[in-house]
Amino acid sequence: MRRCIPPALLLALLAAPLQAGEGKARSDYILRCAGCHGMTGEGTVEGGVPAFPGSVGAIAGLDEGRTYMMHVPGVVGASLGNAQIAEVMNYILGEWSDGSSTPFTEEEVARRRAIPVADVVTLRRAVVATLEAEGIYIADYPWP
Repeated sequence: MRRCIPPALLLALLAAPLQAGEGKARSDYILRCAGCHGMTGEGTVEGGVPAFPGSVGAIAGLDEGRTYMMHVPGVVGASLGNAQIAEVMNYILGEWSDGSSTPFTEEEVARRRAIPVADVVTLRRAVVATLEAEGIYIADYPWP
């Protein structure tokens, strides 16, 4: 008789060595973000998930972009504390930006998560418009 390992348990088992060797932020990324953004941060156009490379650093360089990042569905539903979210965001910035972005702190995450955002898609459009006005073009976002 074959026994199936639930996918969440399998991911937890695979990520366990990463916590000791490569860091908790990376394992939190794998467990909570990679399902949509992938291990390479590329996302999927079909799934409406934008890519990190060439985008996340530019977004994090704007005040409104940093607020947007705290309100994307994956962050809102991540079941992580503010310090853990800051660590994961800094991991993402370290992997897929040019390194010039200011790191997130626990305090900043708490403050930005407390800012009401009625429509995250509208906020992303505003961030994109600001970047495009500066001549910066980021990954496509297929939401209406």
